[in-house]
Amino acid sequence: MRSLMTGGNPVASVLTFLVLVLAALSAVGVRANGNDGLYVVTAILLVVAVLVPRAIKMANQWERAVVLRVGKLQSIRGPGLFVIIPFMDAVAAMLDQRIQTTEFNAESALSKDTVPVNIDAVIFWQVHDVQKAALEITDFRSAIARVAQTSLREMVGSSFLATLLSDRKQADEVLRAEIARKISNWGITVHSVEIRDVGIPMALQDAMSRQAQAERERQARVLLGQAEVEVAQKFLDAAETYSKNPAALQLRAMNIIYETTKERGATILIPTAMVDAMNPGGILGLVAAAPAAAGRTPTAAPKP
Repeated sequence: MRSLMTGGNPVASVLTFLVLVLAALSAVGVRANGNDGLYVVTAILLVVAVLVPRAIKMANQWERAVVLRVGKLQSIRGPGLFVIIPFMDAVAAMLDQRIQTTEFNAESALSKDTVPVNIDAVIFWQVHDVQKAALEITDFRSAIARVAQTSLREMVGSSFLATLLSDRKQADEVLRAEIARKISNWGITVHSVEIRDVGIPMALQDAMSRQAQAERERQARVLLGQAEVEVAQKFLDAAETYSKNPAALQLRAMNIIYETTKERGATILIPTAMVDAMNPGGILGLVAAAPAAAGRTPTAAPKP
């Protein structure tokens, strides 16, 4: 609510200055000519200079003026210049209709599961009915802060800590609706409420951190066990395939040997029994061909 004494009205100031200049010139004329008629003109100009600042008022684009006439509501004026009757009319309040913010908090409020929390929040509100905001409540700014703080404590007391931490948007909406319901008769609209921070005791933070770490470790172990089961099942499927088709097993063994010989300078020692089981002719041919493809001298296979 802007100060009515220091609000500033350049138009009234300029007009007052001009009237005072005219009054001064008239006074000089009175002294020079001794004309009694100029006394009246000078007196009128001085009265006008006093009345101009009281009669001509100005409200900015975002402001509205509440005008009372002999103590009763006369009108809501603004924006721009407007004229009132001096000494009968009075601008009781100049209200700002822009969206404004109010910060509030709830310190050591107990949640539904009896956990003390410190919550900081901010409310965005706007005056939409100037008459109600001026006449229904003395100081709506202070009242909004008190109502918001009380509603925040009520909301914390009816919510679990996990809900406050995980679903802030829902908490914001519940808080906005509750505050709007309480101040609906004041001509004020609540646009939104945002919870900025939820503070919990340090000991509880450590406990929650350990709990989260243990939960992640449990999930990691479960995933590792599932992976082991899947790998084991694949091995069982492969073993069943190889048992039904020995040629596939021999080809797999030959592929393993080939992949091993791709490394430069590798030496392979194959047991005699394994060589006999895998058709030595084909295996030795593969072993001899692999180093040649790599551009080096073949490695002699061990004798049986």
